[in-house]
Amino acid sequence: MSQTNTPTTAGPADAPLVSAALARAFDGDPMMRWFFPDDTTRPDGLGRYFTTLFTRQYAPHGVCERTASAAAFWVSPEGADKAVPDAETIGLLTGILGDRAPLFRDAVQAAAAHGPREPHWYLAVLGADPAAQGQGHGSALLRSGLAKADADGLPVYLESSKAENLPVYRHFGFEVLGEFALPGGGPTLWAMRRPPRPAA
Repeated sequence: MSQTNTPTTAGPADAPLVSAALARAFDGDPMMRWFFPDDTTRPDGLGRYFTTLFTRQYAPHGVCERTASAAAFWVSPEGADKAVPDAETIGLLTGILGDRAPLFRDAVQAAAAHGPREPHWYLAVLGADPAAQGQGHGSALLRSGLAKADADGLPVYLESSKAENLPVYRHFGFEVLGEFALPGGGPTLWAMRRPPRPAA
């Protein structure tokens, strides 16, 4: 593993790198294109969106790691209650999303309704800059987070909005629990779960 794709803890000072990598990673994502349908304003909107989520929600209350070209936001069972956006964060996201904010709210509620009730680790965000595709950034971050869940003896849960990502997650032991379309004519999400494995 090269130095550039070795996961390190991401803190607030990493916000520019993290948000830029994730904005590029999610530019083609069906859910993000639904939230930010305008091609001309999407890059800026995604940058502000991920900066807000990272600095206000996941960096303070989750487990965030990055490489030189990718980032992952995880939530442990202990952080689950705290990682819910507060009123000020919701206000900031509403300003960024504009008239798409109600769709975002409904999507968050729909995803939560399909979430597991058992204690688990949650992979909230994982993305790598397409320019670094094939260099192991995403896989390195995924392995790092899965190792933490395995050390706790807990399953991992995620939602994927890209069908082409399902084989990648299956390779790491995830199975599809179900799929559901987001309300308001939104794209399909696949709920996936990986059972715990004995820690290496």
